[in-house]
Amino acid sequence: MNSRPEASLAQRKRQLVSDELTEAALQLLASKGFDAVTIDEIASTAGVSKRTFFRYFASKEDVVVQFLTDMGAGIHQELADRPTTERPSVALRNALSAPVAACADHSDRALRVVQLILRTPALHARFLERQGQWREDLTAELARRPGTDPDVDLYPQLAAGMALTAFNTVLHRWSDSDGTEDPVALTERAFAVITPALDAVRPQA
Repeated sequence: MNSRPEASLAQRKRQLVSDELTEAALQLLASKGFDAVTIDEIASTAGVSKRTFFRYFASKEDVVVQFLTDMGAGIHQELADRPTTERPSVALRNALSAPVAACADHSDRALRVVQLILRTPALHARFLERQGQWREDLTAELARRPGTDPDVDLYPQLAAGMALTAFNTVLHRWSDSDGTEDPVALTERAFAVITPALDAVRPQA
């Protein structure tokens, strides 16, 4: 008998449990504060045992790190899926639009999570750490585009850095406004500032 459907079912079940734990943890941490929430509380809210929690995550902080890792992987995949002939500003804006749109679609919940990460020093530090990997992934993706020589061209790394700076600026502005500003509109404004640099003709080495 072919065991692949069973493996697929097991993977889906594992992902479902992981998603439920992540959602329970993020919402509890965002509403009560990072230090006030226990792992027992997260497991109980998700409807699993503490032992099950530790099968998926090493700590409360690890939940947030995995959330950020998944977000970065999603941004990277979005950029990889864009046409290579598309203007860099458009490709990068679209790649970053998915998490921004998710913030807008789940405004209250997403805002609490963003504020949790930005306002908790340990989590903010891990956010910046994860973004180092995001920058490397976006740089590598941009370097694969026509007309770019990754060995000599500074553009891919600079463009990735500009895009992520715009993303961070949007999140901070949205957080500081307590959600009164629209993150989608903020993203459009941020990219209007950096688009000339992203799309400028680059000198050849």
